[in-house]
Amino acid sequence: MIAGFVYIQDLIPLLVFGGIVALIWAVLSMISNRNSRALDRLARLSRRQASGELDDGGQKSERLAGLMETAKALSSPLMPQTELEQNKLKQKLANAGFRSDAAPMVYSGLRLACLMVAFVVSAAVFIPGRPLGWRTLQYVVIFTGLGFYTPNMVLWWIKRKRQEEIFLSLPDALDLLVVCVESGLGLDAAMRKVCEELGTHAKIISEEFSLANFQLQMGRPRREVLHDLGVRTGVDDVRSLAAILIQADRFGSSIAQALRVQSDSMRTRRKQYAEEKAAKTAVQLLFPLILFIFPGIFVVLVGPAAINIMETLLKT
Repeated sequence: MIAGFVYIQDLIPLLVFGGIVALIWAVLSMISNRNSRALDRLARLSRRQASGELDDGGQKSERLAGLMETAKALSSPLMPQTELEQNKLKQKLANAGFRSDAAPMVYSGLRLACLMVAFVVSAAVFIPGRPLGWRTLQYVVIFTGLGFYTPNMVLWWIKRKRQEEIFLSLPDALDLLVVCVESGLGLDAAMRKVCEELGTHAKIISEEFSLANFQLQMGRPRREVLHDLGVRTGVDDVRSLAAILIQADRFGSSIAQALRVQSDSMRTRRKQYAEEKAAKTAVQLLFPLILFIFPGIFVVLVGPAAINIMETLLKT
């Protein structure tokens, strides 16, 4: 060991000790989980299959229970503690299309797993053959932080793409919904028709309408179902649509007229969105033009003249 630096050879005993401790902990965890699963299975078999469970179904449920316990154990350090933070995480995952009850645990477990993998990879890349100084530690910390925030960035990208697809496909769904309602169908039947017709090229909005229709069939109030539809998608236009339908249902006004007004507004907004994207294209093209195209054009146009000037100056 040199003053101020620590080589990887000095860390080998600590790494070996940590590996042995982790191995012992994993073996003990497997033994305890196996014993608990065996006790649960004996308790279930002692009831003589009173609930109609089969052996295969029990084995599958045991596997799922083991996976859930593992995910819960991994995600517990990163799970939100307050109810408000848990609701925000569930809403963020629902906006990205992950509506399962186990989604927050799986997401937190993935963040912890990415943190550990990034730390191991960064330690294997930056530490061997180098003195363990501040610069090496900075590289390890930065790479580990990127690995920790990678699931968050991926979730944001999935959420953004999903909301954009809902925004672009909502006017077509509203037009079909208006036609169905004006032809005499109720709102529930019209939503089912929209799911049938748009299930191939507008899968996300069809899935959301299908879930809302299923909740209506299960007996939930229409006001709660429409409110959950707006919150679950996270799109402002869907929230405004849900608010309009709730008001029309409460005051007894025409649902078809409200849907037609919302459809026209949505189509106008989609047109404005397309015009905005087209207007941004000219500005976005400046950077590749300046960096890649203009230098080549400059060399082609000015290069011969620059060579002639140099030759003339050398002759004189």
